[in-house]
Amino acid sequence: MYAVQSLIENKEYKLQDLEDKLKPLGYVIGGGWEYDHGYFDYKMEDNGAYLFVRLPFTAVDGELDTKGVHVKLGRPFLLAHDYEGGLDHDNVADPNPLTNQFSAPHDPDAPFPAEWIATGQKYIHELEAVLLD
Repeated sequence: MYAVQSLIENKEYKLQDLEDKLKPLGYVIGGGWEYDHGYFDYKMEDNGAYLFVRLPFTAVDGELDTKGVHVKLGRPFLLAHDYEGGLDHDNVADPNPLTNQFSAPHDPDAPFPAEWIATGQKYIHELEAVLLD
């Protein structure tokens, strides 16, 4: 993980407005959201590792599934997630291996590659331009 200071930290927005601005850029709300916090993710690369720009947010006036909820943005960061390609033939931890046949993450919080940091920072500057206009 590589945190990047940003002008959008601690800014508050209506969650729906954020979605309307960020989804056309390729951001999605990550699957690990809870009722009080979540992340917008942008996948920068998918070649042996997933490289993401991740924008955390927390609910300020209700839960995330509440219509009209406002959220506060946290510090964006760059995240690497190494994975093992192919099928997981040894997936004995899953009680139903037919529904989860893909390999477990090799390293869900791998070091972020230095050669991608400048690119990630450009994406965060793009976020700033879109959100602070």
